[in-house]
Amino acid sequence: MHIGYIAAIVAASNAGGSGSVVGDTTTTMMWIEGVPAIRVMDAYLAALPALCIFGYFASRQQYGLQGINKGNAIGIRIDYKKLLIVFLILAGAILTNIFFRLPSLGVWIALGIGTLFSTTSWGALPAALRSSVFLLSLVFIASLMPVEELPDASSFTAFILGFISSVFDNIPLTKLALSQNHYDWGTLAFTVGFGGSMIWFGSSAGVAISSIYPEARSVGRWVRYGWHILAAYVVGFLILHFVAGWHPTAAS
Repeated sequence: MHIGYIAAIVAASNAGGSGSVVGDTTTTMMWIEGVPAIRVMDAYLAALPALCIFGYFASRQQYGLQGINKGNAIGIRIDYKKLLIVFLILAGAILTNIFFRLPSLGVWIALGIGTLFSTTSWGALPAALRSSVFLLSLVFIASLMPVEELPDASSFTAFILGFISSVFDNIPLTKLALSQNHYDWGTLAFTVGFGGSMIWFGSSAGVAISSIYPEARSVGRWVRYGWHILAAYVVGFLILHFVAGWHPTAAS
């Protein structure tokens, strides 16, 4: 796997989740705080063109490393039980947030139900635990940033937060922005969500994929070969800014 393509997988994950309140941790946090689901959908105005940019260049990188060979798929099957668990997690998170403002409750209930009819891959636990500890350490460090030291909410502040999220992780930055309030939530969803893709430990997706591809744990190589993510971020933000504008609202 080419490093640029690995970075693009992370970017695609973050871009896809940026406009949905159940698509990313950051947007779910906004939803819990009272931001309407429709307010974050503007993020797709930036995410879609960004996907076209980094997707094109990353695909060329991967094809140059290993070309696509068309062949018959053998031994591939869909695990419908796992798909059902994913559906239960999403449905549980949505319902328990609507009725109890506690989406994590629905997630754990869904996981508990899933253990009744599907086997658990305990072998993946050690790698996942190491990644979780590393991610929690980043969240703790970033949470020490005082809210009063942040600049006032603006489109430029949101743009800069995208770069900061690639270093400090986007979860605590979202919490800080929610504490400040009066952001354009669609713009913020894109910047902190997609911006974390620019470095491998800037988002949960990057930390997770690096446990599968350890060669991705290099900031220098990630930035060097994933340059198209930075370009896509800037272009996507400019499109969102000039098409949708900046419309800050308070989270209810």
